[in-house]
Amino acid sequence: MGPDLIAAVRHGESAANLAFQQAAEKPLVYEYSDDEVRLTELGRTQAEALGRLLASLPGGQAPDLVWCSPYLRALETWQHAQRTWGAAPLPVTVDDRLRDQEAGAFARYNLAAIRERFPQELARREAEGAYAYRPPGGESLGDVVVRLRDCLSDLERPADGRRVLIVAHDSVVLALRHVMAGRPDAELAEVLAFAPVLNASFSLWRGDVGRFELMRFNDVAHLGP
Repeated sequence: MGPDLIAAVRHGESAANLAFQQAAEKPLVYEYSDDEVRLTELGRTQAEALGRLLASLPGGQAPDLVWCSPYLRALETWQHAQRTWGAAPLPVTVDDRLRDQEAGAFARYNLAAIRERFPQELARREAEGAYAYRPPGGESLGDVVVRLRDCLSDLERPADGRRVLIVAHDSVVLALRHVMAGRPDAELAEVLAFAPVLNASFSLWRGDVGRFELMRFNDVAHLGP
């Protein structure tokens, strides 16, 4: 049993996304913690485009409940999408297990700053692989998979026979693709072929007797050119 459909979206462009993009190869230490980062103007526009996409879905695909990351950029994405959609408010569960992959000692630093301050850690990341590497005090992608499985297990009963929208982060959507495919964790590295998960992208799985069929992944056609 469980949900009939699971859709997942990554939040719209955040202020940190923009700051890291603008810094490019220059070291950057971002001023806000991960849970405090908000959407940019473009991110809000992208969230509104998600709302229009939800409004255009056939009745059998539109979500009827929402599970959301507690981080501000995810909450704001849902708020703007729901307002643009115009449907009656849906039940929303905010679940800490849908938070972004924790960067630990690397939090607030872009890659150039990490390279400058933690060169030995980048060497260890290269040796262990991006999916398995856990920064000091942080999480690996495998850690995200573990907490996401736990979250999905708790979701089964309240979402039985219903259509769920998950509003979260790139690492969560990647982990979700791995979990929904039922692949062993020894094959987790293969999911990195589908990265990056884009801002405000839409992914969709259809339930079928305890299994899920992938219908769309990392789709941004609704954002336009």
